[in-house]
Amino acid sequence: MLKRFQKSLRTNQTDAENHLWYHLRNRRFQGWKFRRQHILQEYIVDFVCLERKLVIELDGGQHADQEAYDNWRTRALEKDGFKVIRFWNNDVLTNLEGVLETILDAPSPAAVRRPLPQGER
Repeated sequence: MLKRFQKSLRTNQTDAENHLWYHLRNRRFQGWKFRRQHILQEYIVDFVCLERKLVIELDGGQHADQEAYDNWRTRALEKDGFKVIRFWNNDVLTNLEGVLETILDAPSPAAVRRPLPQGER
């Protein structure tokens, strides 16, 4: 059932999702590999970079009524080590440069790991 819904979401993306996807797909953004409408746990996330453990969610007007659910879902994903960032659809459509800058600046557990110095291995 979730797989069918995932496929439906991919074929019926919002204008904001299409707009952002154009810049994220095919490693166009910083060489990072993003997936769209990807299943994580029992959720379908809008975009995810698995290497950086970064989830990007785009919210339309309906999300104003489901803030508690969105917060609960974000906490569940964060427990698995994912960084979740959210944007309103309108932000993607009117301030794409700012959205991409925020994505670039988002800390990621995978990105902040550094090798231990020689003496500490």
